[in-house]
Amino acid sequence: MDFDYDLFVIGGGSGGVRAARVAAGEAGAKVALAEEDRYGGTCVIRGCVPKKLMVFASEYSSMVEDAQSYGWDIQPGKFDWHAFRDRLHAELDRLENIYRGILKNNGVETFDSRAVVVDPHTVELADGTRKTAKHILVATGGRPAQAQFPGSELAISSNEVFHLEELPRKMLIVGGGYIACEFACIMNGLGVEVAQFYRGAQILRGFDEEARGLVSEEMCQNGVDLHLGTNVLEMRKEDDGRIWVKATNGDEGVYDKVMFATGRRPNTDGLGLETLGIELGRNGEVKVDEYSQTAVPSIYAIGDVTDRVNLTPVAIREGMAFVETVFRGNPTPVDHALIPTAIFTQPEMGTVGLSEEEAAEQEEIEVYATSFKPMQQAFAGRSQRVLMKLIVSKATRKVLGCHIVAPGAGEMIQLAGIAVKMGATKEDFDRTVAVHPTMSEELVTMRQPVRSL
Repeated sequence: MDFDYDLFVIGGGSGGVRAARVAAGEAGAKVALAEEDRYGGTCVIRGCVPKKLMVFASEYSSMVEDAQSYGWDIQPGKFDWHAFRDRLHAELDRLENIYRGILKNNGVETFDSRAVVVDPHTVELADGTRKTAKHILVATGGRPAQAQFPGSELAISSNEVFHLEELPRKMLIVGGGYIACEFACIMNGLGVEVAQFYRGAQILRGFDEEARGLVSEEMCQNGVDLHLGTNVLEMRKEDDGRIWVKATNGDEGVYDKVMFATGRRPNTDGLGLETLGIELGRNGEVKVDEYSQTAVPSIYAIGDVTDRVNLTPVAIREGMAFVETVFRGNPTPVDHALIPTAIFTQPEMGTVGLSEEEAAEQEEIEVYATSFKPMQQAFAGRSQRVLMKLIVSKATRKVLGCHIVAPGAGEMIQLAGIAVKMGATKEDFDRTVAVHPTMSEELVTMRQPVRSL
């Protein structure tokens, strides 16, 4: 059978664009891609990139005070949200054009349209046009999950936070995951009075207990009004346009904006996948095997729509592995083990491998950890602390996990992640000469375990 294309990709985010580009530009396939929104997906348009730029903006608020401690005659200024927002959107427009250019330059035909799957080799565009392909790749990503309760329609999500007309004076952020915590820190740094509700006992569930505890402490010390074991019961709009909120603990408050960051859902609604016999999970995720293949052999799925490890570099790796498997005849499973990751709270948290709790459940371990005031901040009179932590197997001496809470933790964990992925032992770390004076030198100078489990 003749097809219009060798590959049709649904979704123009990081994973879909990478798969389309490599399949067309390097593997010589005839490729088309459909995207109903903006090219670049969650990461470039409404996630990692704009969020990180907001993180940078928010960190300047403490720099003036620190600079004064170092002898600089600098006076605090005022943050101009509109000036920043305009530059932010100009940068996102630039990046989107780069994504479009990458596809064009590699010969990928693009459709600015929603596409749905109608059979194992056919997709239908919004205008009713049908296109056939030997292989279909679903890379439609995810979206914020919407809570449902009285007044919930008054809340915004992380999608809308980049488009605020004005910076709120007082804001409530609901959730305890990395998105909620990052935005609580961002807004706090930009001068917004921030309250954060989380229904659980501690923020950043699933991460190392000691590390997330320190992040929580530092967030509170920096001015975030964190309420644990608390959720929103109901909300209503006041006459002045502000939002009245009643919490599950009985507290009431009024906020200029309320943002919910309580999870995400894969974008599979109405794609036509279930009618073809493709299994969806409880959260709506596409079920795939280790090669990203669905139950329909010609249809694959990568990225957040599969709800495996929802990180941009992982989606890109999955896209590369898909091309290697399908277009180069080299079956390549995706390696989801020992993925380093960073949470851009203030302070940042970087982590790779097992938490202390996870490791202790599997085998006997030693924990090496140190917490201290870093030189730069201590000199400026700040009380903030950092954490360097290694989880070590007693049997093999391998470093099973590394956890860093510190300014620049994201940069540090990338490099530590190489050693952990290679299977480095504690003695390999010990043999490495320290770079002094740095925070990260503590990773190679800790000689005695703080506990043995």
